[in-house]
Amino acid sequence: MKLLFLGDIVGRAARDAIISDLPGLRADLDADFVVVNGENAAGGFGITAQICEELFDAGVDVVTLGNHAWDQREALVHIERESRLIRPVNFPKGTPGRGAHLFETAKGERVLVINAMGRVFMDALDDPFAAIERELDACPLGEVADAILVDFHGEATSEKMAMGHFCDGRASLVVGTHSHVPTADAQVLPGGTAYQTDAGMCGDYNSVIGMEKDEPLNRFLSKIPSGRFQPALGPATLCGVFVETDARGLASRIEPVRIGGRLKRALPDV
Repeated sequence: MKLLFLGDIVGRAARDAIISDLPGLRADLDADFVVVNGENAAGGFGITAQICEELFDAGVDVVTLGNHAWDQREALVHIERESRLIRPVNFPKGTPGRGAHLFETAKGERVLVINAMGRVFMDALDDPFAAIERELDACPLGEVADAILVDFHGEATSEKMAMGHFCDGRASLVVGTHSHVPTADAQVLPGGTAYQTDAGMCGDYNSVIGMEKDEPLNRFLSKIPSGRFQPALGPATLCGVFVETDARGLASRIEPVRIGGRLKRALPDV
């Protein structure tokens, strides 16, 4: 199976790039399943029902979230109606929506998508390791699921790396989100799980992690907010990873994906 994961969508520039470029990218890679993190899609903060539909229309199969999941209040209602919208599985019991779901591709293959959020330098949610353990036990790779993709939304590289090794041999892909900068450590771990510490964002890299530079710089220099953060509107780079799996659902390769905008292009040879 061929899996494409794209990192955090930051604002309109990234949404426009997804709508414009994803159909062709998906066709070029012959991707069977596409997941994107959409927690910054609505002006940098959260997601709306309309944006979800635009992403699905562009060829996205599943949208994952993170610490900005509820910045747009309508998401609390929409996530109950839309199974393709996934929030971190380690939110407290009773939180709207779901943190994991088993999907079916057009070819009839079953893909389990799990979204979890780290706790180091983040909100104090439930234990992500225990939460992911429950999902992996309930839907084992190669038995119930043909592929398993884990979006681990976290700040600390150490916690993300630990999660990769924790899932090694039991998931097809563990990929980090939230940091908005693509890391250079794409690899297949010893047990067969593809891993990258952070997928990077889909957004304008002439920015401070996707935001117009003036306000972040002002806050670093003065420690006084002078306005709202606004997403940068320059040409966006789409960043993520491409993974191929074998008959067992484990990874046979992982390659970084970067197209458009300012970063050096990286596109797998298929």
